[in-house]
Amino acid sequence: MRKIMIAAAVALPMLGGAAMAQETVKIGYIDPLSGGGASVGEIGLKTFQFLADEVNAKGGILGKKVEIVPLDNKTNPQESLIQAQKAIDSGVRYITQGNGSAVAGALTDFITKYNERNPGKEVLYFNYAAVDPVLTNEKCSFSHFRWDANSDIKMEALTNYMKGVPAIKKLYLINQDYSFGESVRTTARAMLKAKRPDIEIVGDEKHPLLKVTDFAPYIAKIKASGADSVITGNWGQDFALLLKAAADSGLKVNWYTYYAGGTGGPTAIKQANLNDQVFQVAEAYPNIEHASSKAFEKSLRDKYGFSLFYPRAVNEMRMFALAAEKAKSLEPVKVAAALEGMDYEVFSGGKGFMRKDDHQFFQPIYIAQFGELKNKETFDEEKTGWGWKGVAKIDADKTVLPTTCKMTRP
Repeated sequence: MRKIMIAAAVALPMLGGAAMAQETVKIGYIDPLSGGGASVGEIGLKTFQFLADEVNAKGGILGKKVEIVPLDNKTNPQESLIQAQKAIDSGVRYITQGNGSAVAGALTDFITKYNERNPGKEVLYFNYAAVDPVLTNEKCSFSHFRWDANSDIKMEALTNYMKGVPAIKKLYLINQDYSFGESVRTTARAMLKAKRPDIEIVGDEKHPLLKVTDFAPYIAKIKASGADSVITGNWGQDFALLLKAAADSGLKVNWYTYYAGGTGGPTAIKQANLNDQVFQVAEAYPNIEHASSKAFEKSLRDKYGFSLFYPRAVNEMRMFALAAEKAKSLEPVKVAAALEGMDYEVFSGGKGFMRKDDHQFFQPIYIAQFGELKNKETFDEEKTGWGWKGVAKIDADKTVLPTTCKMTRP
């Protein structure tokens, strides 16, 4: 009897811990919290924590509190797999990640294989920013959902805008040397050849990811090429330092970008005095006239002092909650089935939908330019007095590209 009582006394705290764990929906956030990508990783983490607070203030997901579990991957695919296993071992069944398509590819493979080997214990991977098209084409998986437009979708929108700019005559391409950067440069070449064959590509450069500390040699090449415009998919410090070098050299060209709004980017643009010369393709920008998204933007800035870089993360978290409610379950396979084909009013207004065929989310896409705020726009960036202004909008149904995905479902 004494042994039974001792065993029960030991078991009770453990059972209590298990019960507490069941009352929490853990989302493993796997992104860089150290190294060259830390600036964007930390902002992403705080954004997801802010979103978890929003969900929890409304009662959580199916009455359970949402907890964001930070896991530092140092922008390294192998480290990401270690962190994913660590998350799963601690009871995490939902993982989110965004910075680095090489990381995204490794996570997709890992989670797909894990789910095949562990029926009943499945994990879902919510991708909020890794945009290599292969992730919803050849490498598509039932376990992977992407809320960002892939790089082909973004390049389609960007080049559709650029084809109507006759001043573009000579173009330089500079991108990070990994799968996403390769996708940007090859797709840009193909689409511009079809839409504006008169544009001359005067340079096509690749550089190491998040390792270059001085872009002066690269800027010198752009200057020498006679380019009037540049396309770059650079993000994080690779964009901010690229524009800093442009400012130091006095390079004055137009920049067509994916991630100019990231940390340090707006400051570098202002220092380079590139007023209305930097364009960004994205699913939203802070000064869209939409009341609820502007209120969210203000609340985030009031708390953390930075802009909302990831409107898609808002869509992700809110759709996750809706899918669980629709499924009446937090079992990942049931949540995935509820997400497939879901129609959704996106964060900044307009219709979006999660395509069932490949788990790619489609939403309105905007082209915005950065410069002086002349029409009483609400938000500037990084206290520069400059901000984003819309120049084009493409509705969700006009952004749809075909997929080669052959998805295997449970």
